[in-house]
Amino acid sequence: MRITFIGAAREVTGSCFLVESEGLRFLIDCGMHQGSRETRARDLQARPYTPHDIDFVLLTHAHIDHSGLLPRLCALGFRGPIWTTKATADLLPVMLLDSAYIQESAWTRAQRDRGRGRSHPRAGPPEELLYTVAQAQASLQQVEGVAYDAEVQPHPAVRVRFRDAGHILGSAIVELSLTEAGRTRQLVFSGDLGQPGRPVVRDTTPIEQADVLLVESTYGNRLHRPMDETIDELVGVIHDTLERRQGNIIIPAFALGRTQELLFLLSDLRRQGRLPPMQVFVDSPMADKVTAITRQHPEVLDEASRAMLAPGGQPPAGLNLRFTQSVEESMALNQIKAGAIIVAASGMCDAGRIRHHLRHNLGRPECAVVIIGFQAQGTLGRRLVDGEKQVRLFGDEVAVRASIHTIGGLSAHADRNALLAWLGHFTAPPARTFVVHGEAATACGFADTIAERWGWRVEAPVAGSVVEL
Repeated sequence: MRITFIGAAREVTGSCFLVESEGLRFLIDCGMHQGSRETRARDLQARPYTPHDIDFVLLTHAHIDHSGLLPRLCALGFRGPIWTTKATADLLPVMLLDSAYIQESAWTRAQRDRGRGRSHPRAGPPEELLYTVAQAQASLQQVEGVAYDAEVQPHPAVRVRFRDAGHILGSAIVELSLTEAGRTRQLVFSGDLGQPGRPVVRDTTPIEQADVLLVESTYGNRLHRPMDETIDELVGVIHDTLERRQGNIIIPAFALGRTQELLFLLSDLRRQGRLPPMQVFVDSPMADKVTAITRQHPEVLDEASRAMLAPGGQPPAGLNLRFTQSVEESMALNQIKAGAIIVAASGMCDAGRIRHHLRHNLGRPECAVVIIGFQAQGTLGRRLVDGEKQVRLFGDEVAVRASIHTIGGLSAHADRNALLAWLGHFTAPPARTFVVHGEAATACGFADTIAERWGWRVEAPVAGSVVEL
């Protein structure tokens, strides 16, 4: 058996791992890269497999950095099933069709600009279109959704269970048994693990045994602020911006996961009387669809969220919540100069409606930008977090005068202590442990932490590396 680390190896995006055993080939995740133009270009490069030779795919969750290349895989010849949880199967049409629309729109715009002579002289030949809406739609026919903890057998040599990862709706740890030459070994792929005690989804399921373990390390080098301190910080920013400075608050948030948790918190804090009356605009048709899907899966929500999302549930008095749909509604938000909280995707500020709201509010010192999720290297969100004073939006240089607040305690990813606590449930050391889904220094540092604490055989592989087991 061997594992090829195609993506999310000493990097955070592009999650994809190839497992091969006695002629069997399958993928864990098939994600898109996010970040710089050079990083994204990797999605067009040849893979170390032939798509029609892949027997099946096991998908941990619906975020695009884990699922976003599934349409391309299918378009290039993959014909097998894509196994995942029921909630993820329901989310994929929203996520993949939106991704495909973005791909088609960007490609069409690039071709138009080239035709008008507007492209950069060193831009090189036109990039290939990653995939189309029609190809994304076709790939959905191969998705098979199963319940948490139910055993499925995608191949005679493989038995799989999806365990709750506590990261977003439908997120899973992949726990599988693989039989090779009469010997059965247990492989565990953590996917993205959630921080305990967060709203909406349940806490992560502990796992006790693995022969081979792949564990994420997004925040393996730091601790999130305690939730009570995080909430105090959020409350302070909202009061200061809306009441004292009379500005707007712009919140880049992933339509899947962060937006639902943020709305839960804002509603709960307003109900407690800790927040002033607010206008909250969720400028994301995708987030509206995801929130509706969330209501359809009460079986995977925590108790408080089930009560809030129950039929007939309404926002508390003083919270004017509105989901915008049309482009015209979105553009109208830019006429609001004070008193609004605008939540929009993308979560890393690299695409979507959030960029328009940043263009209209970043240059205003009375406004605030609140970052609540991980920002990959090369993204606009990362540049804001790193303190850049001027950024480029739609071809214009925009001065950063708004205050920038990073509230890491709202992250959907487990921090170092939560990751170590999850690993602490293993009753015996895995024979091999691989630290993935973390920037290079973070992944290597977390691998060292595991080795020092427990003496496990652990390493942080690089993208493209192959390990024989």
